[in-house]
Amino acid sequence: MVSLTIYAGLFMVAFLSATLLPMQSEAVFVGLLLEKSQPVGWLLLIVSLGNVLGSLVNWWLGRYAQHFQHKRWFPVSPTQLAKASRWYQRYGKWSLLLSWVPIIGDPLTVIAGVLREPFLPFFVLVSIAKTSRYLILAWLTLAI
Repeated sequence: MVSLTIYAGLFMVAFLSATLLPMQSEAVFVGLLLEKSQPVGWLLLIVSLGNVLGSLVNWWLGRYAQHFQHKRWFPVSPTQLAKASRWYQRYGKWSLLLSWVPIIGDPLTVIAGVLREPFLPFFVLVSIAKTSRYLILAWLTLAI
């Protein structure tokens, strides 16, 4: 029962940190790795799954948020949206390999949705980026 709670908590932190909410899934992941009470493979699977699914929420919001861009409460100005769109169009879908980077990664996944990046390339590139980050983090943590 304790393992299920740990995995659910890790999943939620990873999921929420992939959205535009300011959270740090890396700290929780490293803490659990250092505790050595759970199998590394399961921790890696859960944290990666949560983080990728959170990015899918961003992509989905981007696809449908554009309907509201002319509302006063919309959080992004037309100028900011145009600038982000130009940047994404310049670097293309391969920029999604930077979706793991703090500050720029989460908005990047939203912009991919706004610009109608197809689901499969989005999913594959974001999965590679986010899982690789956790793999490297696990390797660095356990190599100490």
